[in-house]
Amino acid sequence: MLNPIAAWRGFLARPNDDRVKVFGVAFLVALTSAILVSASSVMLKPLQEANLEAERAARMEAMLDTLPGMRDVLAEIGAEALETRMVDLATGSFTTDVTPDAFDLAAATSDPELSVAIPPDEDIAGLGRRANFAPVHLLERDGELLVVVLPVSGKGYQSTIRAMVALNADLKTISALTITEQAETPGLGARVEDPDWLSLWSDKEIVDETGRIVISVVRGQATGPHEVDGISGATMTSNGVGNMLRFWLGEQGFGPFLDRLRTEGL
Repeated sequence: MLNPIAAWRGFLARPNDDRVKVFGVAFLVALTSAILVSASSVMLKPLQEANLEAERAARMEAMLDTLPGMRDVLAEIGAEALETRMVDLATGSFTTDVTPDAFDLAAATSDPELSVAIPPDEDIAGLGRRANFAPVHLLERDGELLVVVLPVSGKGYQSTIRAMVALNADLKTISALTITEQAETPGLGARVEDPDWLSLWSDKEIVDETGRIVISVVRGQATGPHEVDGISGATMTSNGVGNMLRFWLGEQGFGPFLDRLRTEGL
């Protein structure tokens, strides 16, 4: 019967230029490194997710703080008045089947039991699948809706772009847009985070007089209330942001929820 200790001693006793020993040591180093990296990734994942969530929350609060008159409102009622609720995207109704604290949107999107495939001809955001549920953030005062913040995502040029879009109480006008995650080309597509470009989205109308979603990014100078200037040298990235918003504000995204909110209120 093979003695592991004797075999290990025999391995170590081989000359340092022995091929078996060279490849064996390389394999052991690679295996040990892989185990350490995997263990670190698993152990640090909760901390990374907590940091990302904290950053998203900070960006959302900062975004709300820039809205006209919102700073005084937040000072009066407190940022904690921003309520997060879950929505069934198929029906547009609030749901208690899942809770915001226990819900992972990215994980749900990749789980066939918690998501649906998006028809290719309607997948303008390039997502492939869409979670069945999504969180929405509502700011109200005395029962009156002030602003609703929706998480949105879509394919850019070389990464998935994630953002938060705030809509006015009329649910037809953008109050503000903030990018929470992107890995686009530095100096080009990464300029979607430029405050000057993001400010162009404020007060833009998402629908036309027929109720059709028409918000878009255009080349050159925007000429109407539904258009935003594209980013020079980053056409695919800026178009990705426009496609992302049209998808999530439409029927495959938060459209049913926004329609229900307009007719039934909170």
